[in-house]
Amino acid sequence: MTIRNSVKTLLKGAALTAALAAPMTQTAQAGEEFMLAHAYPTDHIFHLTSTTFTDELAKQNSGMTIDYHPGGDLGDWASIFEQSMDGVVPISMTFAASEFDPRLDLSWLGYVVDNWDDARAVYGPNGRMTDVYNEILGDLDLVVLGTIPTGFGSVAIRKDVERVPTNFPEDTKGIQMRVPPVPIGIERFNNWGFTAVPMPFSELYTALQLGTVDGRAFGPSVEIWQMRDVLSAYILTRDYFEHAFWVVNKSWLEDLPADEREKLLAAADVTLNKIWDEAQAIDEGFLKQVRDAGINVVELSPAQMDKAKEILYAKEWPYMEGIVGPEIMTMMRDIAGIN
Repeated sequence: MTIRNSVKTLLKGAALTAALAAPMTQTAQAGEEFMLAHAYPTDHIFHLTSTTFTDELAKQNSGMTIDYHPGGDLGDWASIFEQSMDGVVPISMTFAASEFDPRLDLSWLGYVVDNWDDARAVYGPNGRMTDVYNEILGDLDLVVLGTIPTGFGSVAIRKDVERVPTNFPEDTKGIQMRVPPVPIGIERFNNWGFTAVPMPFSELYTALQLGTVDGRAFGPSVEIWQMRDVLSAYILTRDYFEHAFWVVNKSWLEDLPADEREKLLAAADVTLNKIWDEAQAIDEGFLKQVRDAGINVVELSPAQMDKAKEILYAKEWPYMEGIVGPEIMTMMRDIAGIN
């Protein structure tokens, strides 16, 4: 057994132990408890989504209750994703783990939208991407209840690094930039001239603290705020709209009694609309706190932003077409207004 598989086995075992601690947790029956988990702290929008969903499920007079696990006590987001695929954790909030299907990297694609109104139309409740994601996730025995917005992701630089890159690729050579361990993350930041360093989120803070990396990519404002004591600059590349998958195990959902399934889906719909109504204000609020904490927040000029976009459209988008095929990428180009 490889080290990677050994770790996964341990994480799944921990989750299963937690599940067995509650009577009959994983059976799909009314009047019982099921697990909902994510890997982020309670100031993250995942927590607000989880508590809102809990309240809405109760309002539906559901006979089921939620065994809630925030903060990664069942593993990082990739391992929780796998636990939902396996049905150990029936419902989770997680990002796309392309190690299970490379098409999931589509959720990280750069510069699809550049404003909140377009983001909601594309990624929000009943948005244009819902059917695309469900086609992919269905092969993993998952259904997406919806996507949870966390804001536009950008680039941050740690303390003690004086360089603040704004011209890509002229300013980026030699900067060690942490990216999520997904192929498109490596592709993007190498294309921009950085040295991309794939690294699990759980190791990121320590790596910034110790200087193992010079900065971090794919950072929405809430995560910059959480890591504010090790960061000095936040460059608003806004290179992608970060949205997480709120997934449910498909087999588990289909095995629920019809009335309980309807109540769960109704509660999820109400929750998603409430979260999308609040998300932009939450994101902007965290950005203000980042500024107030003394971090240098840098806006790219229109010319700098256009150049950053052009690099991704010319290199990253054809790379993604090789993974998901021309039909999906034609749709993506239509959404982004790229000829």
